[in-house]
Amino acid sequence: MASIRAFSNNPYQENTYILYDDSGECAIIDPGMYTAAEQNAVVNFISSNQLKPVLLLNTHCHIDHVLGNKFVFDQYGLKPQFHEGELVVLQAMPVWAQQSGIRYELSPLPDTYLPESGTITFGNTTLELIFAPGHSPAHLCFYSKDDALLVGGDVLFSGSIGRTDLPGGNHTQLLQNIREKLFTLPSNVVVYPGHGPETTIGLERETNPFFG
Repeated sequence: MASIRAFSNNPYQENTYILYDDSGECAIIDPGMYTAAEQNAVVNFISSNQLKPVLLLNTHCHIDHVLGNKFVFDQYGLKPQFHEGELVVLQAMPVWAQQSGIRYELSPLPDTYLPESGTITFGNTTLELIFAPGHSPAHLCFYSKDDALLVGGDVLFSGSIGRTDLPGGNHTQLLQNIREKLFTLPSNVVVYPGHGPETTIGLERETNPFFG
């Protein structure tokens, strides 16, 4: 069984996730660590639980989700993995950071890009890739069927959805992907979003105000 730990990081209050299982291996997903204190909290959790980071995953490459990519690379030697369609987003982030007054250490580039579908594995955990653009051009969600959990990035939130007014955003596409790819998952699947508290597929299917 996999366990998950969330850390709220950076001025955007982005959720960084450590996903780990009884093998001792873990995946770091959307590292948004910005301050030394935020970096220390993640490192201390990993070391105190004797975890071995083996994957660095980005759901997408907006600034708040990649601020810690360079730190994770320096600390653990891991390069990020994301869909190649997000590369254009990542390459725009230095200018974005400058305009936003955010310090940004350049993220390393992937050796391996993730496909639109398929699986990635670490330890005893298998994550299915769900391609759900709309908030960003090539956004991926990571779904563990065995653990009934979805690391969803900025697609679906508790009572809300990802914003679509940023470059590469598409409101109609986002709604369609949530309906066809997320709302078709079992009701008990817990959604761990990029911001705010977790929710469930069933609750959002029934009560999310963006879906009538």
